Amino acid sequence: MNETNKKNEKKDLLTSNKHFEKLLKVCLIIGIVIVSGFIIYYVLTPEPGYVTFGILNEDQKAEGFITEASINETIPFYLSVGNYLDREFTFRFKILKGNNYTLVGPFPSNGSLFLTVGDFTLEPNNERIFGDYNITFSELGAKQRIIVELWEIKDESEVFYNNLFQWLNITN
Repeated sequence: MNETNKKNEKKDLLTSNKHFEKLLKVCLIIGIVIVSGFIIYYVLTPEPGYVTFGILNEDQKAEGFITEASINETIPFYLSVGNYLDREFTFRFKILKGNNYTLVGPFPSNGSLFLTVGDFTLEPNNERIFGDYNITFSELGAKQRIIVELWEIKDESEVFYNNLFQWLNITN
């Protein structure tokens, strides 16, 4: 290669490096702007509220719940609800009994209705324990269930909100 070609290659390489540096700076600036936008959005957007819901044992604790009982034995329990929405939460409970074939999911259960309790209202950022509820089972079975549904009351109608269940082994 002659001297002129080497100088031209060097010049082209320097020019190419300058273009690459400009392109890299522009990409970094765009990246910083996009990340900053996400951070601002996250900081300014409030987290959605939620409602806590639980079945508690006879000591009003979420542990050591009865899993074995005899036919017609009284099973005591309490219910806990916490409102962390930005509004009042008005609700009622439907307590049902079921077995292994009872459908329970993110929808109302097909268990047999035992008791409806309500209408309660909780202010935002409040928790409350409800009870002392008692239930008995008259049929033997390894997978009997206490099912508790939480129904929100809106404009004089009720809307299914959530449900929980507890398995029980009912013996003689």
